[in-house]
Amino acid sequence: MRRAGRMVGGLLKHLEARVRAGIKTRELDLEARDYLRRSHAKPAFLGYRGYPACICVSVNEEVVHGIPGDREIRTGDIVSIDAGAIIDGFYGDAAITVIVGPGNRDSVRLVDTTRLALLEGIRQARVGKRLSDISHAVQQVVEQEGFGVVRDFVGHGIGRAMHEDPPIPNFGAPNLGPRLRPGMVLAIEPMVTMGSYEVEVLSDGWTAVTKDRSLSAHFEHSIAITEQGVEVLTEFEHAERRSD
Repeated sequence: MRRAGRMVGGLLKHLEARVRAGIKTRELDLEARDYLRRSHAKPAFLGYRGYPACICVSVNEEVVHGIPGDREIRTGDIVSIDAGAIIDGFYGDAAITVIVGPGNRDSVRLVDTTRLALLEGIRQARVGKRLSDISHAVQQVVEQEGFGVVRDFVGHGIGRAMHEDPPIPNFGAPNLGPRLRPGMVLAIEPMVTMGSYEVEVLSDGWTAVTKDRSLSAHFEHSIAITEQGVEVLTEFEHAERRSD
């Protein structure tokens, strides 16, 4: 799991540095395929339930599962990249959101809040806590800033399959659900909108967008719960982004 996680973290860092105005989303997918091939890792998403690409690239109102194609990224766009890899039968899964160019204050606040919600959720992933403590922490951070937290898509367990039990909502009351135990590996992934939390899936059968077409952001880490604390398996350093 550590090896798969490091692979995904490295891939996202590689892609983050290549997101720029003028690049097409399919070019990022080609970069990802090449990176994983050179690293002797398998893409986790390609062919999964028929998904046609190596990564998901979701722009602006696209929340998750955007299929890379001919869309050209522009200055000011909010670009979410979700990536997964398989090494020796074990999965890693993580996501980042990048603002192209400096971004305006609202976009920066949306992205920063989503990242903070992920970190607060991870802080709750300690032995003896309950699963919904993660969910509640994410929701608190998001709604305190006046944003919406998506209900239709959730985090998940991860291991020898990409999606395992338990599902991990990003909302709910605290102190509910199973106790967290050493050895659990979870993919925590807040999906946050600037407006309503309601989403719909486009005719391609994959791309989920906000119903009100408000902007959205998405961050995810695969984490392991140990007796010594939380280990973020997909961790890497993000580039600095500043507002106007």
